[in-house]
Amino acid sequence: MQRTALYDEYARHGAKVVDFHGWALPVQFPGIVEEHLHVREKAGLFDCSHMGEFVLEGESALRAFDRLVFSDMRGLRVGRCRYSAILNERGGIVDDCIGLRLSEDRLYLVTNAGPLEAVSDTLRNLDPGVRDVSFETAKIDLQGPLARGILLDIGLGGVAPFKYWRGGTLTWEGAEIVVTRAGYTGELGYEIFVPNALAVKLWRMLAAHPDVLPCGLGARDTLRTEVGYPLNGADLAPDRTPLESGMDRFIAWDTEFLGKDALLAQRDAGGHKVLCAIRSKSRRAPRPGFDVKQNGDLVGVVTSGTFGPSVGLGVGLALLPPALAAPGTQLTAGARDMEIETAAIPIYAGGTCRMKFDE
Repeated sequence: MQRTALYDEYARHGAKVVDFHGWALPVQFPGIVEEHLHVREKAGLFDCSHMGEFVLEGESALRAFDRLVFSDMRGLRVGRCRYSAILNERGGIVDDCIGLRLSEDRLYLVTNAGPLEAVSDTLRNLDPGVRDVSFETAKIDLQGPLARGILLDIGLGGVAPFKYWRGGTLTWEGAEIVVTRAGYTGELGYEIFVPNALAVKLWRMLAAHPDVLPCGLGARDTLRTEVGYPLNGADLAPDRTPLESGMDRFIAWDTEFLGKDALLAQRDAGGHKVLCAIRSKSRRAPRPGFDVKQNGDLVGVVTSGTFGPSVGLGVGLALLPPALAAPGTQLTAGARDMEIETAAIPIYAGGTCRMKFDE
């Protein structure tokens, strides 16, 4: 298994390590529920250094990349982030990604670990202005309502003006780092991209703060599922389009991109299944792969599912016919016909990600 620059820190906090897409990563530290609730109440610290990072420089690189994704990255304003996905010819999702416009001619792109090799090959062959910086970069996420104050406490005052889905470059310890006010939990949070050589120092400074708890992949999954964020490889896949994945609002139909013809045909035909939030009537969790039925008839499948500690119920995502997508539709899941219902996104509505500050 590959190891991140922070691997040796896991043992200091008693982590349980698992294989995640070929990376040795912590699934939990003291426990998934404790970590989950700590993020909702204070702040959790995540090592996400297994993810991919790319720098795209120059008009040629930006133009070429724009033809791979369904959103208008070239039109993104400096200092802002945008969610998108790299598509195949059939309109399927190769990988969802986030871009941050660092300057007029520079875009910072963050991708996932599972398809990283294929995505890296595609991007590096796209244009000479694309640089893969994944293996020289550590990604440290601080998530929770106290995250901003904690970063100010340790001297990262440059994050203070960042609004939701904004970011930029800062200088820390003599190096340029990238920070975005974003995340995967529904809470106020920051993603911090630093050179590997600085990762341990930053991690230890944050982990030493009394309001911070190191967290693993388990809590990351329960947190994202409660707020309805999809997971690449589970909810998103190369044989599933953005229209099926609830990404309609992100699609820039007035731009040209790979797979657009397939998406237009699907949009015009209608009737395709869509990704919906679901919740159970108890602590039992709908599990990935569970059949979903209505009155005994098969209507869909669960793509993600877990227990949601903040709502006290099983939560998940499922592919369902559009006629059943409205919140409150009564369904069953699994061989034992667990009672579930569709729900509005986010299922947990108390997140602080859009928190505003006076200064």
